[in-house]
Amino acid sequence: MRRLRVLTAGESHGPELVVILEGMPAGLPLSEENINQQLIRRQRGFGSGGRMSIEEDHVSLVSGVLEGKTIGSPIGMRIPNRDHRQWRGKAIPPFTRPRPGHADLTGALKYGYADLRPASERASARETAARVAAGAVCIQLLRQFDIQLGGWVAAIGSVQAPQYHPSPDTFVEHMDRTEGSDVRCPDPETSQAMKNMIRQAKADGQTLGGIIEVAALGLPPGLGSYVQWDRRLDARLGSAVLGVQAVKGVEIGDGFENAAKMGTEAQDPIRIEGDCIIRPTNRSGGLEGGVTNGSPLFVRAAMKPIATTLTPQPTVDLVEKRERETEYERSDFCPVPRAVPILEAVIALVLADALLEKLGGDSLSEMMRRYPDLPQAKFSDLSLDNQDHTWWPT
Repeated sequence: MRRLRVLTAGESHGPELVVILEGMPAGLPLSEENINQQLIRRQRGFGSGGRMSIEEDHVSLVSGVLEGKTIGSPIGMRIPNRDHRQWRGKAIPPFTRPRPGHADLTGALKYGYADLRPASERASARETAARVAAGAVCIQLLRQFDIQLGGWVAAIGSVQAPQYHPSPDTFVEHMDRTEGSDVRCPDPETSQAMKNMIRQAKADGQTLGGIIEVAALGLPPGLGSYVQWDRRLDARLGSAVLGVQAVKGVEIGDGFENAAKMGTEAQDPIRIEGDCIIRPTNRSGGLEGGVTNGSPLFVRAAMKPIATTLTPQPTVDLVEKRERETEYERSDFCPVPRAVPILEAVIALVLADALLEKLGGDSLSEMMRRYPDLPQAKFSDLSLDNQDHTWWPT
C-alpha cells in the first residue's frame, strides 16, 4: 500500500491479536464501537464452528485516538483471545499429520518447526479478526466521503443466488436484506437452499466453499494508476483479496464472463448525459486501465472449502514416516457467510489507501477540502485543446 501500513500479530490460541494501522489522517471520528460492530459481524454466520461460541471479539484502542478522534499517529488495537485460557500452561499433544490444503506442511518445510502447530496457529483465519479491525477504521474514513461498501454471498457450493448489479437506488435495501440473512444472501429462497446444503455437508463430515461479491459505490474517477503494474488498483485489490485465507480466485466486474465474449461485447459504451460522461453498463466493474472510472466497483472472490474436515483425508505422519489419515480439529463447516466482512475490510483498506494517495493531506479536514475538486467524469473536468501535438520532437 502507498499511504497506509498495516501490521497484524498474534496466534490463533495466543493471548491476543495486535494491529497497528499507520497513515490515517488526524480528525477522523473513531470509537471502539465503530470497530466492534464489524468484529461482531465477522462472528455471525450459518455454518460457523465451535470457536465462535467461545470468542466475543472486542477491540481495545490503545494509541492513535484521543477524545474520539484520530490524531495522525499509528493506531494500535488489541483483540483478546478468550480461548487462550484453555491452552495456557498445558502440554499439547504433538501435531505430526499435516492437513491437505493447509499451511501445516509448507510451514514446517519453510521454517523448520519441531511441531506443525506453529504454522497452523499463525496461518489460521483467526488472524482475520485483526484485518477486520483495521478495515473498520478504513470503512469509517470512506463513509466521510459518502462511499458505500458492502458484500454478500452469491453462491455456496452449487447453490447460486440471482445476479445483482449494484446501483445507488437499490444498494441500501440490498444490504439490509443481506444482513437479515444468516448466510448473508439477500434472496430468501436461495438463503434457505444454502442453509440446507450446509446442514447436509455437516452431516456428511464435509466443508463447503462459495463465492462472495463486494461492491463500492460513490468512488470518484481517478483512484489507482496505470503507470506501473503494481499501482493498478485491480492489482492491489487482487493482492488484498487473495491474501484472505481459503480465497483462490478473484474477479473484477465480469472478468471471466468477458473472456468468452467478442471484443465489442465485453466493453462498456461511453455515452453522454447532460455534461456527464456515463456508462450504461458496468462489465469492467468500475475499473479501466487500473483506474476507477466512476461506476460502482465490483469484486468477486472464490473461496474454497476449508481444509479441516470431519471426514479424514489421506496424509502422512511425518514422525512415523507412513501414510495415515488426518485427525479432526474444531473448525467451521462453511466459513463463507463469515468471510463477507473480511472481504469488505481488505477492500476498504485498499480503497482508503488509494483515496489518501489521491487527496494527500495529514488531516481529514484537508482531505475534505480537496475532495470536491476531484474530477467527476464531466466534460468540464477535461482539458483537451483539439490541437496537433508533436510528442517526440526531433
